[in-house]
Amino acid sequence: MNDWKKKGVVYEVYPQSFKDTNDDGIGDINGVIEKLDYIKNLGANIIWLTPIFKSPLVDNGYDIADYEAINPVYGTMADFDRLLQLSHEKGLKLVMDLVVNHNSDQSKWFQESKKDRDNKYSDYYIWQDPKDDGSAPSNLGSVFGGSAWEYVPERKQYYLHLFAKEQPDLNWRSKNMRQSIYKVMKFWLDKGVDGFRMDSISFISKQAEFKDVPLEDNKSYGSYYYGSSNGPKLHDYLQEMNREVMSKYDVITIGETPHTTASQAEKYIDPDRHELDMVFQFEHMHVDYGEYGRYSDVNFKLSDLRDSFARWQKDLSWNSNYLSNHDQPRMVSRFGNDTKYRKESAKMLAMITVLQKGTPFILQGDEIGMTNVSFDNINQFKDLESHNTYKFLMNKGVSSAKAFEMIQRKSRDNSRTPMQWNDKKNAGFSEGTPWIEVNENYSKINVEDALADKKSIYHFYQKLLKLRNDSKIAIDGQFDLIAPNDSDVFAYTRTLNGKKLIVIGSFTDKKIKLDIPQSLLDNSYHEVLSNYDDSVEELSNTIYLRPYEGIVFSND
Repeated sequence: MNDWKKKGVVYEVYPQSFKDTNDDGIGDINGVIEKLDYIKNLGANIIWLTPIFKSPLVDNGYDIADYEAINPVYGTMADFDRLLQLSHEKGLKLVMDLVVNHNSDQSKWFQESKKDRDNKYSDYYIWQDPKDDGSAPSNLGSVFGGSAWEYVPERKQYYLHLFAKEQPDLNWRSKNMRQSIYKVMKFWLDKGVDGFRMDSISFISKQAEFKDVPLEDNKSYGSYYYGSSNGPKLHDYLQEMNREVMSKYDVITIGETPHTTASQAEKYIDPDRHELDMVFQFEHMHVDYGEYGRYSDVNFKLSDLRDSFARWQKDLSWNSNYLSNHDQPRMVSRFGNDTKYRKESAKMLAMITVLQKGTPFILQGDEIGMTNVSFDNINQFKDLESHNTYKFLMNKGVSSAKAFEMIQRKSRDNSRTPMQWNDKKNAGFSEGTPWIEVNENYSKINVEDALADKKSIYHFYQKLLKLRNDSKIAIDGQFDLIAPNDSDVFAYTRTLNGKKLIVIGSFTDKKIKLDIPQSLLDNSYHEVLSNYDDSVEELSNTIYLRPYEGIVFSND
């Protein structure tokens, strides 16, 4: 992996909620352009733009109808070209979100494919005959609930959709379909985009036969990833993609790979295999799953979170490090304390994440400590998954109050509310009516206040990201846990050529004691970063940590 990739710090922009410049209530490309300096000044150098392609927005753009057109709600191709040019002029890379496991049922490809079994696009999707009784080919379920199969009378067949029924899965066994995807990729790379984050890429190779699969999490249908994740031809497809497209450009590739182990992930990123640069894995996102899976009232245990992070640090040569993104709740609400110790815990969580080995990913708004929303009723949520899950939980006998609590805790909408720029109307996001309601705490949590406060979370991120990219230890150093059995502390070292960074984070709202191993005290260490103003300046045998305190020491 070359130097610019290793020193990459990714800032995820969710355009729909970032900045609206034409007051239609929807963020747009010109809004991203307006805030390029804000992103650059934070210390990020790669922008990951979630999908802006033409789409009916059933799943907020992850249902693409035309891969070579910009959705008019976001602007024009000329706007995009200007964004790309200005990003590059400011030293920022621009990565697009490419969805090639599935696309929209409104796409030309699907509209033609469903007509009959004998046309140019007939094999672009995964079609299966019904069972003898006319029912679906298998019991496979969709991520968003219900069956993963939808019947089409014109073909007298079912098509597969691991996500919404409006998102038919593409058939990667079709050489013509693959070549169509490669053409799309070249279209954007020839424009100058700097790579792709590839949505659900571990699902593109399906089993040849679809059989009934196990039920999990009290669901009525079989778990969607059986026979779908890390399939038999997956690495062949990625190597072909690299050979025909990616190897011809100096770009970064980030694969989203749900339900992938570290040993499987290493195959994706092994440079000798010529597949991807890094993967987005989700094991640590499962630490607070409950009896119904993702949507639960379960609190995470630090030991589970720490063990998962440490396992991937040891078993994978390069990681994608994150605690939140557009599919997850806000990290300070989930893993920290979003009330009394919001600032302290947001800073500590950033520190613990960013200084691990790998590429840091920052979701828009995390740098000011944005929190989960506090909606009053289910109708305020916009996410398809949230509504489907709410109905599912009610059908399982969960009370409406408990079901709503689970949705509030875990809904993807928590990370999708408008960016809070100031304390004016709609948090400065739009003069119109936002597509989703603004978090009501915007008068206290916003960018304008964060920029004016030198002790803010934003300014802490600036120091943290500078420390990370100025330190060879933070880039390439070996990762080792300290106090691996402590129930309140996540602490580790990064070591390179005898030099160390010691990173310590408290995950509790109480004052606690941490004993430092004598083996680490052979050298003198000085503090290089802290989320408290008057923290410890030198490392000693015993440290007393205040609520959510985070400290970084160095002997360099």
